Amino acid sequence: MNSTLSISAIEKMKAYFELTKFRLSITVVFSSCFGYALAAPSLNVFHLLLFALASFLVTASANVINQIKEKELDKMMSRTQNRPLPSGRLSVREAAGFSLLCGVTGLGILLAGYNLYACLLALLSLLLYGFVYTPLKRVGPVAVAVGALPGAFPPMIGWVASTGHFGLEPGILFAIQFFWQFPHFWAIAWVLDDDYKKAGFKLLPSEGGRDLSSAFQIMSYTLFLLPLCWVPYYLGMTGINSAVIALLSGVLFLTQTLHLMKERTNKAALKLMFGSFLYLPVVQIAYLLDKI
Repeated sequence: MNSTLSISAIEKMKAYFELTKFRLSITVVFSSCFGYALAAPSLNVFHLLLFALASFLVTASANVINQIKEKELDKMMSRTQNRPLPSGRLSVREAAGFSLLCGVTGLGILLAGYNLYACLLALLSLLLYGFVYTPLKRVGPVAVAVGALPGAFPPMIGWVASTGHFGLEPGILFAIQFFWQFPHFWAIAWVLDDDYKKAGFKLLPSEGGRDLSSAFQIMSYTLFLLPLCWVPYYLGMTGINSAVIALLSGVLFLTQTLHLMKERTNKAALKLMFGSFLYLPVVQIAYLLDKI
């Protein structure tokens, strides 16, 4: 009997862990910590780790809200039907309590350990993602533009948490991540379009779906990254070496979008998707190393 209870508790804990979308949340945490470390004149490891924990908790809270609101839709898609809520491993009430706990704890750490501005930005990001972006996914591609706002907040929140103020520096970090998200999200939407249609999600930029118009719009947003990548150098945030690396990464990223325009296949979109996953951390790590 004790063994059965133990297994049940372990499965429950596993389900809660799955709710956090750990891999996605860690990428957000990395981006947040990048902004924090880039702004810090001298890095306190304990403060950085505490900030990482707060970032993870707020991100997890937003992810759980997303899954609560999309529980019935997740049942329709092969990719999501085994998540904790549609599979019945957790109830909506359990998920809501977990989301509240994570959100309040994460925001509390930001308020008590850092500053009010970082806390308010994190709260705004959570609300935009959970309550605005999520329902818009069935409306049309405007959801991607709205979702790109909270998606671009992490490095800006990190900078503000580290310094206590806004400025051009956190603004440019926001802008780079904002424009990066369009080719990133649309590449994912291209690959998963058939599954998304089962739930009524309309995320590709063209009404024609996987067509030349969608591919062209994906390419056009990538162009913004080429001039933007130089701005941190001109603002004195980093050196020339990282600007060159960011430019080369942007050119390679652009090449992949041009390949998608030519081929318009899932294989080309998949390559672009993986390229987008590499672009952002490579550029951010280059900026950090150049500062050091």
